[in-house]
Amino acid sequence: MQRMGHVISLEPSVIAEYKRIHRAVWPEILRAIADSNIRNYTIFLREPENLLFAYWEYHGSDYAADMARIRQAPRMQEWWNITDPMQKPFATRQPGEWWASMEDVFHTD
Repeated sequence: MQRMGHVISLEPSVIAEYKRIHRAVWPEILRAIADSNIRNYTIFLREPENLLFAYWEYHGSDYAADMARIRQAPRMQEWWNITDPMQKPFATRQPGEWWASMEDVFHTD
């Protein structure tokens, strides 16, 4: 299992809508996440900075293939068409990233 953290900014004007749609995530989105071997997916919001922090645990053996599969899911593409305009990626993110990856520097159970 691999723990993963990502961060992005959220447009201040859409915070209420972002929270609303995440209270009722489409079942197809939840299924696509699970089918891509992602577990314990959590998104945190830090206001007033309007930062989103996403955490999940990857339980698969081919992350690139699982991420390619999730990108091809039609309902996921619809979901991202709604959520992506709400987000402001960091200029310092790596090429190909939307949410900026974070380094795991400490963990305890």
